[in-house]
Amino acid sequence: MTAESLLSVQGLSASYGAVRALDGVSLDIPERGLCAVLGANGAGKTTLLRTLTGLHRASAGKVLFAGEDITRLPTEKVITRGLAHVPEGGGVIVELTVEENLRLGALWRSDRRDRTTFDEVMDLFPPLVERRNKTASTLSGGERQMLAIGRALMARPKALLLDEPSLGLAPLVTKQIFTLLRDLRDRTGLTVVLVEQNAAGALSVTDHGYVLNQGSVAAEGPSDGLLADDRTRHAYLGF
Repeated sequence: MTAESLLSVQGLSASYGAVRALDGVSLDIPERGLCAVLGANGAGKTTLLRTLTGLHRASAGKVLFAGEDITRLPTEKVITRGLAHVPEGGGVIVELTVEENLRLGALWRSDRRDRTTFDEVMDLFPPLVERRNKTASTLSGGERQMLAIGRALMARPKALLLDEPSLGLAPLVTKQIFTLLRDLRDRTGLTVVLVEQNAAGALSVTDHGYVLNQGSVAAEGPSDGLLADDRTRHAYLGF
């Protein structure tokens, strides 16, 4: 773990039965970093996030967050340490209102009735304000993704992990979501890890990138360098 790293992953491995989904993955995410984790389907991206947040058990390696070993912590304790996870598809509860979904994000906070964070989150996502009392089923795909991000922010995290936030969204909406994440980092100092198959879009807004292939890190470096590296793009990123 380098001195400035908020999240340090050291030789992380994880399996599903006989299938090794992660094989010695190491990465370092600095505080206030905006980092992309890229790769094709089956590369290990989702397993990486699930293992970082305790939803899947690591078979080897270590995860350090703010200097603490969180490798074996249950998910609720990972959340209280300040690591939030927005799963693929967002996972909003469509029968609940926007406000009810947001307040679920504060479940593990001792001061969950405090209105300050709720008001701050609503300020970040103006399209949700007028829909506050509407059920999530009435939201567009982009608005649901905003709601999922907002719900994660209700836990007051130090770092936010997002799994494929562009999935199923139109290109223009995807660009808006990516820009929103960069603005969120710039405005709040939040550390963001963006897992994506949309490599070009993710690299256009992030500072640094890691490319996974068959559960291992195949390439890493500054985002603009990965964008300019024809070999890496053609071999692993499909553009």
